[in-house]
Amino acid sequence: MKPYRDDDRNTLCRRIVEAVGDAVIFADRDGIIRLWNRAAEGIFGYTEEEAIGQSLDLIIPERQREPHWKGYGKAMLDGVTKYGSEPLAVPAVTKDGERISIEFTINLLRDGDGKVLGPVAVVRDVTARWVREKELRQRLAFLEAGQTTL
Repeated sequence: MKPYRDDDRNTLCRRIVEAVGDAVIFADRDGIIRLWNRAAEGIFGYTEEEAIGQSLDLIIPERQREPHWKGYGKAMLDGVTKYGSEPLAVPAVTKDGERISIEFTINLLRDGDGKVLGPVAVVRDVTARWVREKELRQRLAFLEAGQTTL
């Protein structure tokens, strides 16, 4: 197999990002969305054209924005994220205002000099699983309370 030229690699990378089943989102240091794949469209309801150039506030519930931006600013300044490769579960909001539950991994992308360009997140909608787990927790609590019927 012949080595890929840079333009071939760029095309290949874009195809991979578009083909994966999880959302891939890249934001710059200011929290402006710069990459938004088809899976992100499917999860959040915004087209690539609607999302690119917008703040991440587009998908962050209002109640979570202050702590999000505090941590975001610290990560951009320090160049370190405390989340590593472990998935982080958080609420999000879709274009139609629906609250969903997502899990994502995040990594900081850097330029050739090591300067942080921004975070890239790989996101999965886990709302259905979250609802099932919540129902199971409620049922267990009900049963542990000694109830015999729901």
